[in-house]
Amino acid sequence: MDAPLRERLLRIYAETKTIAVVGASHDPSKPAHTIPSYLQRQGYRIVPVNPHGGELFGEPVARSLAEVDGPVDLVEVFRPAIEAPEIAREAVKAGAKVLWLQLGIESEEARQVAEAAGLTVVMNRCMGATHGELGLGPGP
Repeated sequence: MDAPLRERLLRIYAETKTIAVVGASHDPSKPAHTIPSYLQRQGYRIVPVNPHGGELFGEPVARSLAEVDGPVDLVEVFRPAIEAPEIAREAVKAGAKVLWLQLGIESEEARQVAEAAGLTVVMNRCMGATHGELGLGPGP
């Protein structure tokens, strides 16, 4: 990873306290469960977002980003790329500073929506693995 990207990613982790996880899963075998769980163990507040509601990671599950109570620094997305532009619009409304599309998820439209509103965008990168790669924790 080149130095500018490394610095940008380190800054994201340093400035992030609350992560809304869109598509968080109750299934412990899925990355949408293991990655947020890992990040929570590293000290981040995880706000799960899933239309099924309930409770996850010791937090109430918001049914949408619009339902999230309180500030959100970063929106982490575990949903298909086709849904990313709408999630980007919701992230803007939620006041997030970063839109992070997990490994395998890319959307130029979502990037344009988010960047036009001043958000930093990371695509096609695992937030947990990157945390480990940067030496910020053991990795998931």
